[in-house]
Amino acid sequence: MPERDEASQSIRIEPPKGFISVSLRELWQYRDLLYFLVWRDIKVRYKQTGLGVAWAVLQPLLTMVVFSVFFGRLAKMPSDGVPYSLFTFAGLVPWIFFANGLTQSSNSLVSSSNLISKVYFPRLHVPLAAVLSGAVDFGLSCLMLGVMMALYHVRPSPYLWYLPLFALLAFVTMLGVGLWFSALNVRYRDVRYIVPFVSQFWMFATPIAYPSSLLSEPWRTVYSLNPLVGVVEGFRWAFFGTKVPGPILLVSTGITLIILVAGAYYFQRVEASFADVI
Repeated sequence: MPERDEASQSIRIEPPKGFISVSLRELWQYRDLLYFLVWRDIKVRYKQTGLGVAWAVLQPLLTMVVFSVFFGRLAKMPSDGVPYSLFTFAGLVPWIFFANGLTQSSNSLVSSSNLISKVYFPRLHVPLAAVLSGAVDFGLSCLMLGVMMALYHVRPSPYLWYLPLFALLAFVTMLGVGLWFSALNVRYRDVRYIVPFVSQFWMFATPIAYPSSLLSEPWRTVYSLNPLVGVVEGFRWAFFGTKVPGPILLVSTGITLIILVAGAYYFQRVEASFADVI
């Protein structure tokens, strides 16, 4: 953390102190850099791509088609009274936002090694920018879901105004996990091989192709220890008004906050060694 030495009129960089010493003032001072990093990640994502931002819609749309054929038609999976295609797409919107953000943030520090080793700035901005850059894809996917609801003549529920809260919950979950993997990836480069496996396993452990209502209590509440259970079910509740027990949202939110605090703590503890190890 930089401090100004009044006697020599120079900047002194010292390691952070305290349990979790995240300087919000410093993060705000470097907000222009955060904007630059976010914009850089967005441009890199779509540079020299034939379809550009259309991938933001095609990815969940094609996955929805596969799930609808195998889980909807063949396995006859229930969908809580919602057309199965809409049910699946509503789960894929936050999931793909999370999965893409996890992949980008886990490799963000390593891919910015030249910048980290030469210039001082809050290192937290790097994974934070990787997470924020997915907001464009997320917004387009939500618009596509609205179009599909109109095609299916499904009216949005009166709880739609809660959607930003569940989007924030998805963002916090993604940031917390991203802090863990990005910091670990600096020291252990095989983390980049672990992330795709974790992401694939996590997808099937999240109620995307099936509803969490298949589980009875208390297993349904135990299942919500997966923080994305609350996010996905919350999205469906906001869009369609499906029934979501309060304990699921409370448990998932609590686990999300624990992951974020623990991730910020670990990130802070190893941050000072990034420039040397990377």
